[in-house]
Amino acid sequence: MIKQFNAAMAYIEANLTRELDSEQIARIAGCSEYHFRRMFSFMAGMPLGEYIRRRKLALAAEVLSSTNKKVSDVAYDFGYETPESFSKAFQKVHGVNPSQMKRADASFKNLLPLTFQLTIKGGTTMDYRIVQKEPFKIVGFKKRITLQYNGVNHQIEALTARLTPKIIAELKSFCDLEPRGMLNVSANFAGDRSEGSELDQYLGVATTQAVTADYDILAVPAATWVVFNVVGKFPEALQATWAQIYSEWFPTTDYQLTGGPEMLWNEVPDTTKPDYHSQIWIPVQKK
Repeated sequence: MIKQFNAAMAYIEANLTRELDSEQIARIAGCSEYHFRRMFSFMAGMPLGEYIRRRKLALAAEVLSSTNKKVSDVAYDFGYETPESFSKAFQKVHGVNPSQMKRADASFKNLLPLTFQLTIKGGTTMDYRIVQKEPFKIVGFKKRITLQYNGVNHQIEALTARLTPKIIAELKSFCDLEPRGMLNVSANFAGDRSEGSELDQYLGVATTQAVTADYDILAVPAATWVVFNVVGKFPEALQATWAQIYSEWFPTTDYQLTGGPEMLWNEVPDTTKPDYHSQIWIPVQKK
């Protein structure tokens, strides 16, 4: 997988002055476009589109500083419709406008081409299992939220506030399959999971029953799921497992993401236990 990802990076680098097709990039990487975008975003620390944009602008800065090309010509070479839109994007990244790159002392912020390497630290054993599940539903409350990596997400707090003891008891009465109990379910991600992008967040239960009560319902198709058991201090153990999933597990297996909903199960609301137990459920498919 790492070799294929690096081949995809080489393809991007060789075609920065052309219109890049993300589906073609994913094909070179040997996986689905959704999986490639998610994996790239996690491993590179930025979305694929942002990386391509910054590499184009880095190369444009090199061209401007080392040739006599006009700013307008360079703008069109790198896919910008107008010199004005190019200048605005250029200044946002480099802190100077394109015409200033002609000066002898001009400097710019150069994002170097990415290459990937696999580093597995400490030989940690990951506790996981593969589960086949027939179609089911998530029944509960839904809210379209923006992704936030640090601090308290008040949108999720507002969603949680709707779960009274009476509603929780009713929802749990619908649950008739694993994972049993209340779930946090993330679905319908927009973009590359960059901070500020949108997704649907559900708080509810998994069920096969026909629920007529006034709840939001997410239909989940039949799928293969990988289930990771997490035991340790919350949320540190959970965050460490997520990091391992993307940096170690996916790169060394034949599985890829499907784009389906991801589920998080926590044993109890009180997260202060030193050996707190969680489960991460991710739908996957063979490459």
